[in-house]
Amino acid sequence: MSDYRRFQKKVNKRKRRRRLFFIFFLPILILGLSATAYGSYLFAKAKSVVNSSFEEVGNRDTSPMREEEIDPKKDNISVLFIGIDESDMRKEKYGYNGSNTRTDSLILATLNEKNKSVKLVSIPRDSRVEIACTGEKSKINSAHVKGGTLCTIETVEKLFDVPVDYYVKVNFNAFIEVVDSLGGIEFDVPYDLKEKDSKDRHNAIVLKKGRQTLNGEEALAVARTRKYDNDIERGKRQQQLIQAIVKEAASIGSITKYGSIIEAIGDNMKTNMKFGEMLSFYDYATHGSNVKVESIPLKGEDYQPGSVYYYKLDEESVEEASELMKAQLELPGSKPLKELEAEMKAEQSGGSNTDSSTEE
Repeated sequence: MSDYRRFQKKVNKRKRRRRLFFIFFLPILILGLSATAYGSYLFAKAKSVVNSSFEEVGNRDTSPMREEEIDPKKDNISVLFIGIDESDMRKEKYGYNGSNTRTDSLILATLNEKNKSVKLVSIPRDSRVEIACTGEKSKINSAHVKGGTLCTIETVEKLFDVPVDYYVKVNFNAFIEVVDSLGGIEFDVPYDLKEKDSKDRHNAIVLKKGRQTLNGEEALAVARTRKYDNDIERGKRQQQLIQAIVKEAASIGSITKYGSIIEAIGDNMKTNMKFGEMLSFYDYATHGSNVKVESIPLKGEDYQPGSVYYYKLDEESVEEASELMKAQLELPGSKPLKELEAEMKAEQSGGSNTDSSTEE
């Protein structure tokens, strides 16, 4: 618990400065429509793009973990963001069709409508979990290969024991094309790196450490690399990159680019959200920096029982994340969020006989 509380203190210091970076394209759509006073052209274009991207998941109109249908305009909801390692080259070379690819990133967001707060969990791609559609223990990124979007959703639900109400899935092309449509993004590259490009050409992207303008391929390379650190740091980098994208998209100079941005998103996105449901997020966007966005860390350790490497999640860490998300969604039987967080704080304080005032 104490690790969580220390992390929470750091998050609280900066959360007022954070934007809704957890949604890659929705804020861009919403901000774009807002900045143009819902200009008829962009509104119609966005509606058409979202409608063409709509894809149901099996026969589940509602998560089986829900007692009744939810309404994002008034209910607390969860959204699973799925990034898949698919590109035009991989489609041609390996025959990828959007359902037989591995997931490159998974972020589960839980949104509380009344408090206008968001809690995020970034799930390491090598996490060893039970795959819902097969029952076997494997890397969570293989769920998409074994059973597509539905298996990925059900695996995440099984892991955290919380419903996944909506999903949004994008591929490499979405990331590249959005960044290029913006004319690049400013980003502080953490170290010198050499990485593959979207065509899987080794060392095609070479970057030096430091702040610079990245194009789409370069931004993707920074998002994908992990050979210089680890999966946890990569997850943090991906969130920082999304922050940079949203910041650039929200700037006045990007208003004329919204048409191409919307096209880039729509051509590379699948979701079970309808356009009207997406517009319900406008309420969060208008709260801007007042929205409380917090990341819930998942602890674990390297695990290699044989020839395959895994990331073994700490069971207590998963349970804490589960409890916090249930409280955030106000699910039946869950504790009130403030009460739960107070208990966590009290447990941390009670874990030591030293005066808490000595903590930095």
